[in-house]
Amino acid sequence: MDERIVPYLKQLRNKIINAFEAFEPEKKFTRTNWDHHTGGGGEISVIRGDVFEKAAVNWSGVSGETFPMQDATGPFFATGVSLITHMVNPHAPTVHMNIRYIKAGDREWFAGGYDLTPMGFPYSEDTAHFHTTAKKAIPDHYDKFAQNAREYFYIPHRKKERGVGGIFFDHHNTGDFEKDFHMWQTIGDTFLDAIIPLYQQRTQQPFTEQDKETQLKARAHYVEFNLIYDRGTKFGFQSGGNPEAILCSMPPAAKW
Repeated sequence: MDERIVPYLKQLRNKIINAFEAFEPEKKFTRTNWDHHTGGGGEISVIRGDVFEKAAVNWSGVSGETFPMQDATGPFFATGVSLITHMVNPHAPTVHMNIRYIKAGDREWFAGGYDLTPMGFPYSEDTAHFHTTAKKAIPDHYDKFAQNAREYFYIPHRKKERGVGGIFFDHHNTGDFEKDFHMWQTIGDTFLDAIIPLYQQRTQQPFTEQDKETQLKARAHYVEFNLIYDRGTKFGFQSGGNPEAILCSMPPAAKW
């Protein structure tokens, strides 16, 4: 594994945590280390505040003798940063970001992306900004990765997408490691550009109790996707990961 990967992920995680904490002058992320039973471990970082009802920005780096998914076989190392936000203000959308690197047997690949999920209050200008940021970041890959997101974040039993899309990719290996690594880093580095301007505006917007009810019902669909279809959730459980870290993506409250 390239020795730049883990330091980059930890630096990115700290940068995102600092940006989120700037919205919460009275709150800080709580960090909890955990060990994986076959090797490695990770750190859960969670904040519950006045702007972020719950946000998690987690890092993990785990290894083992048998890759737990069908993508590959043999000894593996998987590392990544994964984050989720659930906002107090219903007009501020949930955002998800994950970038990861996996080496399993004689295969290695990059994966990840970021996507936006309004919780009942989609704003076309927010969607446009989010997608424009992604397109500027990776113009050569945007069309394919945006289509990947539309397909991946589709909820079959609801017959709709989870949110308004973004970018998503998996098993990315062109044979040019430096090119792939740079693209992967660019996605991580532009995430805050995609979301912070939206939060600067939407977290200041007035909302009602009825708005909150709408948000909670929309969150239910998010829960359904993460528990039934999400690959990261499946990998976490099948690899024997920390349940608290895996389930950090769950909102603090939802309604059906």
